[in-house]
Amino acid sequence: MAAFADSKTALVADCDCTAACKPLCDSNGVRGFPSIKYGDPADMQDYNGGRDYDALKAHADENLGPSCGPKNLDLCSDAQKTEIEDVMKLSDDEIDEKIASAEKAMEDAETTFKSEVEKLQKNYEGLTKAKDDAIAEVKKAGLGVLKQVKASKAKGKDEL
Repeated sequence: MAAFADSKTALVADCDCTAACKPLCDSNGVRGFPSIKYGDPADMQDYNGGRDYDALKAHADENLGPSCGPKNLDLCSDAQKTEIEDVMKLSDDEIDEKIASAEKAMEDAETTFKSEVEKLQKNYEGLTKAKDDAIAEVKKAGLGVLKQVKASKAKGKDEL
């Protein structure tokens, strides 16, 4: 953080999402710790690269800085400009409705994901128990004795 302390264009900060920053973290979709987010404060993105200084610095040098948006239309493609202009024509209420709808879709996807992972976990636990029970049954049925006798017979042949 010290390397960027005097930057006029970059903010590097840390935030304890279990305390004072919880609302900020919740609004930016922080679900695990530590998390690194970057980009426009209104649309933070997940950073999934390396965690050492060199990797972070390389990412910042290559990806951060002014980007396409309402304040930087000159950096946008024609398609992006059209999309921004279309959204700019909407009322605040319409924008809020679209944001809420998109966020709901993301929450629904997360809920479905968690539910399906829970089902997979239960299935995994059931399969693990069935496997462990089957292995225990095979061992109980005499596998150890079979292996001991086989090893003993092999050793006996070598001594002849």
